[in-house]
Amino acid sequence: MSDSTAPFLRNTRSSYDAIAKDYASRFPDGLFHPLDRQLVTAFAELVTANGPAPVADLGSGPGYVTARLHDLGVPAFGVDVSPAMVTLAREAHPQLRFHVGSMTSLDLPDATLGGILALYSTIHVPDDHLPTAFAEFRRTLSPGAPVLLAFQSGPEPGHLHLAERFGHQIDLDYYWRTPEQVTALLTGAGLEVVATVLREPDGEETRARAFLLARRP
Repeated sequence: MSDSTAPFLRNTRSSYDAIAKDYASRFPDGLFHPLDRQLVTAFAELVTANGPAPVADLGSGPGYVTARLHDLGVPAFGVDVSPAMVTLAREAHPQLRFHVGSMTSLDLPDATLGGILALYSTIHVPDDHLPTAFAEFRRTLSPGAPVLLAFQSGPEPGHLHLAERFGHQIDLDYYWRTPEQVTALLTGAGLEVVATVLREPDGEETRARAFLLARRP
């Protein structure tokens, strides 16, 4: 079985298709915390300094972070596993490009990306599929290009399955991981981790937020 047909991808796709409109309404801007916004801004500066190649926002959802990158002068496009999310993103940001796809099987040429942003999208990828995703990151990145990951974290790795959200029946798995665990996987894929930020929960959040900045050597 290839990653493109893995059950977790089918379940993630159907779940986000079901909740897409409610999710977009509930979270009109995914960067509510000032630190999160500043880290994305720093990522944009690193992309710009490295060259003009486009950036892939993987797990772009309704497209608000892709649009923020565009506003920061970065040539960004969005990729999401959910066709319903891609439709919403195209409607909200018709000047930008969004397409359906998976980070475990990117339909992109080798060494063509100026950066990869993956904010809270690896949280639905099981541990045994993360090496495939990170290998795709390295394959598609140009030399020196940065990667910014964000994910829920905790003192120990963990897992949660949800069968309902926003009143819709879903079949969605969530994984939280330690920065050390994800760093080891990125390093194993040939990427160099250059910064780690751990932010404590804020507001309605229940888990810490980890940010890893890496680059392709």
